Amino acid sequence: MLGRRGRPAGSTVATDCHSIEWKIGGDSASGLSMRMRRSIVLIVVNRFALRGLSGLTSRKQLKFQKMIRFLNFSCKILKRSFSQKLLASGCGISYDGFRIWLNRNGSRMSTTEQRQLGDDDVAGIDELGKVFQQLKQELAKTIVGQDDVIERLAICLFARGHALLMGVPGLAKTLLISRLAQTMSLDFSRIQFTPDLMPMDITGTDILQDSGSGRREFEFIKGPVFANIVLADEINRAPAKTQAAMLEAMQEHRVTVVGQTFELEQPFFVLATQNPVEQEGTYPLPEAQLDRFMFLIEVDYPSRVEEIEIAKRTTGGAMADLDSILSGDAVLKFQNLVRRVPVPDHIYEFAVDLVRRTRPDSEDAPEWLKSLVGWGAGPRAVQYLVLGAKARAALHGSYMVRLEDVLEVAEPVLSHRVLTTFAAESEGLRSRDIVKRLVDELSKES
Repeated sequence: MLGRRGRPAGSTVATDCHSIEWKIGGDSASGLSMRMRRSIVLIVVNRFALRGLSGLTSRKQLKFQKMIRFLNFSCKILKRSFSQKLLASGCGISYDGFRIWLNRNGSRMSTTEQRQLGDDDVAGIDELGKVFQQLKQELAKTIVGQDDVIERLAICLFARGHALLMGVPGLAKTLLISRLAQTMSLDFSRIQFTPDLMPMDITGTDILQDSGSGRREFEFIKGPVFANIVLADEINRAPAKTQAAMLEAMQEHRVTVVGQTFELEQPFFVLATQNPVEQEGTYPLPEAQLDRFMFLIEVDYPSRVEEIEIAKRTTGGAMADLDSILSGDAVLKFQNLVRRVPVPDHIYEFAVDLVRRTRPDSEDAPEWLKSLVGWGAGPRAVQYLVLGAKARAALHGSYMVRLEDVLEVAEPVLSHRVLTTFAAESEGLRSRDIVKRLVDELSKES
């Protein structure tokens, strides 16, 4: 909405509670009532509280805490009502880090995106946030912890992406996916990848059948890929030609068999699992296949407290059944809503700059990276950074994308798209370490 670089005329920036209050009362907010101005202050300062005050001095922290208590007492306008009025008046605010930008007219956000987020969309984002909380509550009946993994799976789902879960055996990867499917009124199928699995076992095949007229005709029998949620379990255990059977389905959402093309029912969501430890009898995923996955989600060991709870739950009676929360139509509605979440221009610029820095042959790449990375991310990474940030913003009840949304999705989007060299491996550096350093450096420069 408003850029971090090259501030447009009429915009303002504030760095503490006093300047926030003073600046919002200035020319940039002309036409807004005092009540709306105080609402803006309330939301901005509460975002400071949620983000944390560790970057401020003790004196400024005390000022912020006093301001929050005062505003919470005196200003009771709901955030939804505020957002509707703010968009209707042509104003907007963008918050990242510890800076707040406010602009009226002449905004750097595309006018198309501003028009798309209407009253119904604001209500839809509120509804999506509630659905996400219900989804986490249902999954918590059988899944202990893994909050970050669940959030990233939800981001992929509502951004129309696919996810690859990687972790050692026994971390409930398959259970999590099957339980996630149980919370939705969608068709679910599981494909257990093995070395002898053939492409037709995934897509389907023609079978010679007797017709009613006494003739024999070929009839196409659909494979397990014809479902809304497809679990590709241990996807790296099948050879490359079998893995390639998923490429067209994941990208174009259709399957071509013997010259015939079949459209897949929407929504379509592929969740694959992979064991990073065992290499015997496995086939590394081709780069083209990896690039089809929006996120690489690394599933880590649970904490000690979580592991104790897991032992209590799984050694007793049967696991609880989960209630269905989402239908196919609801998922499609939320997917379309996520596409309409506004994105400030400086977020697009940040996403592009970050991806370009992963390419060792690019002039934008830092010197330290060129000997550590053999191949960087492509334009699809930029698309997934923006879509992932949109989905995360909507899940957290935000009506526009913030920089923190991009930072949160950067690692799962880029870690499997940045290929390290032998020099990096000899130093014990992984792709995620390089991505983290790039994100930190670009954040400080911006």
